[in-house]
Amino acid sequence: MASVLQKFVTFAAMEQAGIRMTKIMEIKNVGDYSRYLGCGEQHPLVCVIDYAEVSPVRHSLNNYSVYGIFFHDEAEIDLAYGCGKYDYKKGTVICVAPGQIGGKEDNGEKVMLTGWALLFHPDLLHGTPLEKSIRNYSFFDYRVNEALHMTDEEHDILASLMRQIREELQKKHDELQDTIIVGYINLVLNFCQRFYNRQFITRKLANSDILIRFNNLLQNYYEEKLQLTLGLPTVQYCADKLCMSPNYFGDMFKKMTGDTASDHIRKYVIQLAKNGLAGGATIAQVAYELGFEYTQHFSRMFKKQTGMTPSTYCKELRRQ
Repeated sequence: MASVLQKFVTFAAMEQAGIRMTKIMEIKNVGDYSRYLGCGEQHPLVCVIDYAEVSPVRHSLNNYSVYGIFFHDEAEIDLAYGCGKYDYKKGTVICVAPGQIGGKEDNGEKVMLTGWALLFHPDLLHGTPLEKSIRNYSFFDYRVNEALHMTDEEHDILASLMRQIREELQKKHDELQDTIIVGYINLVLNFCQRFYNRQFITRKLANSDILIRFNNLLQNYYEEKLQLTLGLPTVQYCADKLCMSPNYFGDMFKKMTGDTASDHIRKYVIQLAKNGLAGGATIAQVAYELGFEYTQHFSRMFKKQTGMTPSTYCKELRRQ
């Protein structure tokens, strides 16, 4: 339904975007969502929805307290989000985590959908390794324009896993069922991560333009003296300016370069520091001009990046 076609955002982001906070459906457990679609309860903590069996469905704006993975077999919808445009097409995956909001307020319209949704409550993961490791799947915090666009083969893999989970849910509950289901969910998440890694590579040309814009952004940041009021540039600031979520930007940059975005910023700053010190500025002057609140913070970063203190670096310069 439309709730899977729009990115799940925080209340603050919605207020900033001017979205009215009305008619929000609380998805406190998986049963709230399945009942809305007219499905019977499969399990108190997990459900799999085959949209072809419940369509047509009405729009809804949802506040999620559960995890969800959604994709449709057929959809051609353009959505505006932030600075970008998002084309929702066949085989696009959107993931939602507890605390996120998404969808479209119910206007009485019904839409025909095919595809799948997997929802599971955090309590299902309690006491399992996935309870802690799920935070490592950063795609839960991606924006809608950073969704996963699957190939046909990838689509078939996820659809097959959805069917297998649903088949397991239809069996009589025993002491191993929850463990098996969590194993399936872990497999789904790992496949999503693999598919995202593939997407970062296949979109390398487009991403290379982002890397150029990233460097230009850092250059403009210091040319405009923003560091004097905002301090050092951050990944959050750069991602916002590039119309990306910090997680997606960080993952894309890591996959493209092998380095983290924060390390790249630090290297850029230290290169500016070297230029300043070589030009005769004092350590305190350089620290201030770069946006450090305290000189000792600058010295620590400099030593960590170069292996020597700023004073030692200056001595080395004088010997040359």
